[in-house]
Amino acid sequence: MAKKMRSVGSKAAPTFAGIQRGTPNSSTEFNPDYTVIKSELKQIGILAASGFGILIVLSFFLR
Repeated sequence: MAKKMRSVGSKAAPTFAGIQRGTPNSSTEFNPDYTVIKSELKQIGILAASGFGILIVLSFFLR
């Protein structure tokens, strides 16, 4: 015997646990701390600048 087919009607969108609509609370606000990344970027910049400086100085001596 064939199964009856249900008609697909408009259903409400599924809700997910833990997702709230509206304005976020101050406790759930995304606020990352980039102090470590900033210090590492400064270190990379200093190393890159010193490397270019060394290359410029060497270019004068190796001519």
